[in-house]
Amino acid sequence: MADPLDDPVRSALTGAHAHLAQRRGRIVRYPPELSRFISIPHPTTADDWADAAALVGPGQAPIAGIVVAPHDDWKVTGVGPGLQLVEDGVEPRSDDEAVRLGPADVPEIVAFVARHRNGRLFTPRTLELGTYLGIRRGGALVAMAGERLRPVGWSELSAVCTDPAHRRQGLAMRLVRALIAGMRERGDSAFLHVGHDNTGARALYERLGFRLRRPISMGSVHIPEDQLSVAFRPGPG
Repeated sequence: MADPLDDPVRSALTGAHAHLAQRRGRIVRYPPELSRFISIPHPTTADDWADAAALVGPGQAPIAGIVVAPHDDWKVTGVGPGLQLVEDGVEPRSDDEAVRLGPADVPEIVAFVARHRNGRLFTPRTLELGTYLGIRRGGALVAMAGERLRPVGWSELSAVCTDPAHRRQGLAMRLVRALIAGMRERGDSAFLHVGHDNTGARALYERLGFRLRRPISMGSVHIPEDQLSVAFRPGPG
């Protein structure tokens, strides 16, 4: 791997998140109840795909980064173009109104993300990935942002969202700056992923001080039914 950001999932799961990693052969992934990201190496062999099937089982597993060609009759579904941005001149800034979110906040966070991020998944264990900050008004969560993947030297911004009634106040960007301040303290830089067609978000992040590193593809690998006998074959874990 030439650069940790070329495969941030693998870098994170062999680095800061190694204690969370599930492995089989060269395949590595997060526990499914925490995150569905998986790293499949390139070039990929038939044994790699068999190990992926054994590790994941029936269903789908998102791949962050370049979507590799599936083996035989495997299918890559839901592929979407995206962009990987890295910080380039972002000013970190602590924020007295930003509070760290913890286990007691999980039910509210899960509901908040489901409402304001198009139903994207946030599991009760997602907080294990890193720091999550929020801003409350009248006791209610109105904005949040956090960390997800932790490749070597980097931390991915994720779950950045604001309640529609509190937008255009700069709350999300304040949280991003506060998170980056914490990242800098431990020697990490910030990166993030946005959809290729999400021009508004990209422009906002570029004004904040992010630049494009590379285009990426994010998709889901579907394990064919006739591969399940191979998936659950006896073998080393």
